Amino acid sequence: MSLSYTPINDIPQIHETARRAWLSGKAKSVAFRKQQIAQVGYLVKDNEQRFKDALKADLGRPYLETEFFDFGIVYAEARTVHDNIEKWTAEQSPGFSPNWFFMKPRLRPEPKGVVLIIAPFNYPLFLLLVPLISAIAGGNAVVLKAPEHTPAFSGLLAELLPRYLDQELYHVINGAVPETTKVLELRWDHSNGRVARIVSQAAAKHLTPLTLENPVFVDHKVDLVMTARRVLWGRICNAGQICMAPEYVLVPEEIQGALVAALKEANSDSFGRIVTQAHAARIKALIDNTEGNVEFGGEVDVLQKYVAPTVVSNVGPHDSLMEIFGPVLVLVPVKNVDEAIAIVNSRDIPLAVYVFSHDETFQGRVKENTQSGTFMVNETLIAVATPGLPAGGKGASGHGYYTGKHGFDQFVHQRVSLNNPTWVDRLVFRYRFPPYSPEAVHKLRAAEASLPPRPGSSELASGMTLAITLATLTIAGTSVFAALRSLNRV
Repeated sequence: MSLSYTPINDIPQIHETARRAWLSGKAKSVAFRKQQIAQVGYLVKDNEQRFKDALKADLGRPYLETEFFDFGIVYAEARTVHDNIEKWTAEQSPGFSPNWFFMKPRLRPEPKGVVLIIAPFNYPLFLLLVPLISAIAGGNAVVLKAPEHTPAFSGLLAELLPRYLDQELYHVINGAVPETTKVLELRWDHSNGRVARIVSQAAAKHLTPLTLENPVFVDHKVDLVMTARRVLWGRICNAGQICMAPEYVLVPEEIQGALVAALKEANSDSFGRIVTQAHAARIKALIDNTEGNVEFGGEVDVLQKYVAPTVVSNVGPHDSLMEIFGPVLVLVPVKNVDEAIAIVNSRDIPLAVYVFSHDETFQGRVKENTQSGTFMVNETLIAVATPGLPAGGKGASGHGYYTGKHGFDQFVHQRVSLNNPTWVDRLVFRYRFPPYSPEAVHKLRAAEASLPPRPGSSELASGMTLAITLATLTIAGTSVFAALRSLNRV
């Protein structure tokens, strides 16, 4: 299917329309935002079959995977944000402070303005509509750049969005590198433009796409049937084209053969296709160049964008298959967990670390000695669909968050405010003005916060000393407040 690209000359006008609509103030109303958020949900609900068919056409994706990874997450996000937006957008107090409360310090979440959201091809419904919901909740105008490699989906979204959402505030742009380049020339108040620039440069130069090398640690005493089923499912969903998919398995040498046998039993023909022939050819070259042993799979039909679910054993840490975005699971034999941890820590920080073990000591050792955006035990992928848990990376695996309050916070600015009454200068803060005097210094020091107990000192002894001192001063006729002030405690 061919995709109708947005004319390049129209892109600045789309940007200007969105900015003008945002400046009009129509997105300030929380009631309006709630209505638009609900409409995002119904945009999907009313057209489920069309979206499933589109993603089947683009990615060969089974319907169940679209239900699980796209529909369910979008519906949960729309409901959660719709039901919590009043609380999230309310002005907040930073907490009581005796020296500052009369100035009414406040934090107010305010929209950033006109924001740009660019999504990759692998989960375009989730990766466009979930941040769209967050951005709407924040009161922003939004322009979506849909992926060109999913023409059926991107064309459908461009058709439906103006039917369900405000046509001045929310827009879809379709196109490839020239259109994306034009988009990135414009000024946005918030965007994932840094990632978009990398994507654009890679596409222009035909470079290998960014992969995240998510490791799986396997304990030698784990249930291998469960491990094989869950790991292989995580690897072949969406034909392995998932940023959080398990990439390589760090398996004890002595059980590698048993794990291969369990993976063969868990294999299935329910999987999708690679997004383009170029990507299929790239994966074929990686398989052809591996120094590992192809245990099963390995068949590639570039014209049909087909790569069979593949398991490769005896792979070294520097093998070509350690960087792949497809349905190929790599087994790296290790002597012990220390060697496995060293391999992971020698590479970029992954988006996810997976541990398959029933031993809490083993789990904790991996967790405390590695870094990642997500850490899962005896499971893969599904944390992204868990309500209340944000999806995000660390370091090379990304920054910022999707979903819930964490997603909302990406699209607002916490505006700080104070309202200081006139009488404060007469009674409290007069000492801040010149000419300075010893009395002013004394008052300033009296208002300072006390430090925590000095390291190495006994907090109990400090507390007992304070109690005795307060009692003595109180008996002597000094108020408790004055006593505390003299001890620099308030």
